[in-house]
Amino acid sequence: MREPLPIPRRLIVAIGGNAIDPADGDGTPEQQKAICAATARTMLPLLELDNQLVVVHGNGPQVGKLLLANAIARDRVPPQPLDVLVAQTQGAMAYVLAQAFENVLRERGNPRHVVGLVTQVEVAADDPGFRDPTKPVGPVFNEGEARALAADLGVEVREDSGRGWRYVVAAPQPRHICDISLVEALMCTKTVVIAGGGGGIPVVRDDSGCRHGVSAVIDKDLTAGMMANVLGIRDMMILTAVPRVAVHFGTPQQRDLDRVSLSEIIAYQAEGHFPPGSMGPKVEAAIRFLKSGGRRVIITSLDAAVPALNGETGTHIIRDDAGDPLSEDRPAGERGNSPAHIRPPLFPSKGGGLSGAAVR
Repeated sequence: MREPLPIPRRLIVAIGGNAIDPADGDGTPEQQKAICAATARTMLPLLELDNQLVVVHGNGPQVGKLLLANAIARDRVPPQPLDVLVAQTQGAMAYVLAQAFENVLRERGNPRHVVGLVTQVEVAADDPGFRDPTKPVGPVFNEGEARALAADLGVEVREDSGRGWRYVVAAPQPRHICDISLVEALMCTKTVVIAGGGGGIPVVRDDSGCRHGVSAVIDKDLTAGMMANVLGIRDMMILTAVPRVAVHFGTPQQRDLDRVSLSEIIAYQAEGHFPPGSMGPKVEAAIRFLKSGGRRVIITSLDAAVPALNGETGTHIIRDDAGDPLSEDRPAGERGNSPAHIRPPLFPSKGGGLSGAAVR
């Protein structure tokens, strides 16, 4: 029997937009709140840990619906630019998630706070992603519906990895997370921080240092990995629709990956096992995170998050030279490169854990 893994003291978790919106429903506010409540109950063991926790959520379904509403009402209401729509989803989703997280904590008598930060993320104005939109967002249509919408509303549509047709928008690479010190300051108080929602509000900086929004949606997994690297968080969890990453997916030769090294996952990526519209961005985010100093990435489903963190399931990607993948790490505020104004944690460690696993 496998020994449970120690739980990291500092963790960043990336969750998809489907953690707040139904995959095949109409996404009413009541449905969204119910799904968020279920997400919160599933994540409760993580929220109850005496740790530093950052949550980054996707917004593909939500921002796509706002784009559709924009287009339908364009003759009656001036359309909002995409960066403003990303900001709207970021604020709304953080509100619903934070409320759901705090409600399940209060039901357990836990006073831990949850806060959502509206987060801008800088991209390059000349990023190639602006020339070739690839990020699928919004509802799924059949081909006829999608092409009719494209002709009528002037939007770009593409087939999305066998799931149907969706809008596609520009997806530039994140370069800098604005006001990252505020995330760290809140982490140091053991507040659960929801930040970088939807990959962050995409902005560019001009020669005078002023920021301006641009029409794009940044990949949330790439933003989560960059945020973790900047904050010195060495463990990242990416929650998706499947419990493990697989090679030869959908074929008789399909094989789920349990523990895999960075060099092995890079080789699998080069062989084309991870399509761009599904597992590809998550694997790419994991590779970048580990190359930039991360220690471990876990890719699994939302309902398997707690067992995966204990080492019971999920795909665990480990840097080749990591040594002990769960060696001691120090909380924010205790690292030598922390900003001088960042305070150490206000609460002493209680040494809690998941299913008997110790927090380290």
